[in-house]
Amino acid sequence: MKLSFEYRPLFIPFFENEVRYYILLGGRGRGASTFISQYITGRLAGNEYTRCALMRANHSDIRISSYREIVDRIDEQNARKAFTITDNDMRITCGRNFAQAIGFRASSGENTAKLKSLANFNLVWIEEPEEVGEMEFMILDDSIRTVKGDIKVILTLNAPHKNHWVIQRFFDVSPSEKEGYYNVKLKEGMNAAHIGGTFEDNRQNLDEHTIDKYNNYKKTKPDYYWQVIRGLVPEVARGKIFSGWRQIDSIPFGAKLVAYGLDGGWYPDPTSLVAIYSHPQEGYIVDELLFGTEIDNETIAATIRQTNKDILCNADLDERSVDAIKKLGVHIVRVEKAPDSVKYRIKLTARQKISVTSHSTNIWKSYENYAWQETKDGDPVGKPSHYLSDGVDSVSYGIQSLPEPEKEYEDEIEKAIALFNRHKGKTENANPVY
Repeated sequence: MKLSFEYRPLFIPFFENEVRYYILLGGRGRGASTFISQYITGRLAGNEYTRCALMRANHSDIRISSYREIVDRIDEQNARKAFTITDNDMRITCGRNFAQAIGFRASSGENTAKLKSLANFNLVWIEEPEEVGEMEFMILDDSIRTVKGDIKVILTLNAPHKNHWVIQRFFDVSPSEKEGYYNVKLKEGMNAAHIGGTFEDNRQNLDEHTIDKYNNYKKTKPDYYWQVIRGLVPEVARGKIFSGWRQIDSIPFGAKLVAYGLDGGWYPDPTSLVAIYSHPQEGYIVDELLFGTEIDNETIAATIRQTNKDILCNADLDERSVDAIKKLGVHIVRVEKAPDSVKYRIKLTARQKISVTSHSTNIWKSYENYAWQETKDGDPVGKPSHYLSDGVDSVSYGIQSLPEPEKEYEDEIEKAIALFNRHKGKTENANPVY
């Protein structure tokens, strides 16, 4: 079967490099998804061995992204008769070659099948890997090891912030024209190729309204413009929720253990267990106790018993797991979740002075990445992104179990007012004079 695609000059270097990783990191509107879907469609119709995994953080999102893109390319070529498209499981087959949708998770916050069945795949397209954890990527990468064809792992994404694992793993950064934003360059010795670009490289395929909208973002949403439209790497995550946390070397003398916070994980999400201490100068001190996948209830209970089994652990776990840990001699309860409970915990945690011990690297990484989820146009959707949220969630669960300092203070004021009024012989509704 003969297909005819016109590739834009920006993407010609894709064919000039024989490497394992192809990282298409640049600005929005450059046409990267269109190009990769053209390439994969051509591979499926060709003679070269092709077992392609279509990947995103959430399996359900693949239907409206990479899977849809490939189906569109097939329809543009009027080639439906040559392909078998199974829509319910998002599988596209042509002869012995196929592309299959495989998410890291079933949907937001849920687990999916382990990524150990990909040994015979040789082509992977990961869209928006900025939403995928580094450990998830490593497990996937280690699973792909076929010798039946050259292996290509393709990442298409807009620029994440400077501390994101994609940047830390593959790139060096240097100051750009805009303060607080960086250019990227592949690190030496990487088995990778980088293709950048912006909408300016794809103007012929964009209408004037879209181009004007992109340019107007420079005034209306400058952070969004420099990161998403121009493809520059920002210093911190856009929409970062918490600020002002600090790192300390160790738990200081005089700190008192007051709570545990536990965010239970189901593969590929990790379990995060923290101990929270109170200190007169440092405020609340967070100390990472456990962080990882497939941590069982016995390990959680043993870890807590090593410090203080009588201190309350506020846990986001199913009732069965809570009961199992409770039987192991640990004071544990399930997190109370009501409408707007996430926003409540965010507000409550944001009011506290928080320090994090230096060895609590996963908690600090979660703090740096915890940001509001956005639409494609940079508008907030009112909830935090799930990406790397586990560490911060465990902290907020622990803090939620503690009395609010402000509430304690208000109670003391009310007691003082009542005492003052009784002393003066006034009614309880009278206003005291200070």
